[in-house]
Amino acid sequence: MPIKIAFLILAAGASTRMRGADKLLEKVQDKPLIAHICAQAAATDAPVFVTLPDATHPRAKALQEQQVTPVFVPDADLGMAISLRRGVSALPADISHVAIVPADMPDLTTDDFDLLIAKVKTTAADRIVQAASTAGRPGHPVVFPRTYFPEIASLSGDSGAKRILQTHAECVVFVALPEEHAITDLDTPEAWADWRANPPKA
Repeated sequence: MPIKIAFLILAAGASTRMRGADKLLEKVQDKPLIAHICAQAAATDAPVFVTLPDATHPRAKALQEQQVTPVFVPDADLGMAISLRRGVSALPADISHVAIVPADMPDLTTDDFDLLIAKVKTTAADRIVQAASTAGRPGHPVVFPRTYFPEIASLSGDSGAKRILQTHAECVVFVALPEEHAITDLDTPEAWADWRANPPKA
């Protein structure tokens, strides 16, 4: 099967730790974060799929000018696994790999995504490619070959695909991204304030 990678941006969560605000609508480079990260992924020329609560949600409206395919997850309160399952099930049959990206990671860039794509193309077909910080701390995105899609389809709860990574630890290949791009996720107003006060170096 030829290598064809799709991005799956996870953006259906409730943003409960923001105390009334929506972290995915916070501005990054003059765009709502959700639009920013989708634009970075789309610039790789890979197809981009985005899980969203529903078609009327403000996040969906923020993506009106983006070249993405929405995947609606009205029962996202059941946990991250339901978004992963619905997102992966929406991928066309010719997709060989899915790059799973939480939408609350403002430091990720098109160059970062291109690094992961390049690694996938030079790595054995059964390997999982996972981004890490420069210091080696595992993070996101994580790129799964299609052979793992059935395991993603069996996930439940709110721990994401961590179980798969643990089960197949010997098959995980790491790619170091600049600084802390792979591990910076912003869930609270305080985290956003700190990030704006100390923007990424690269």
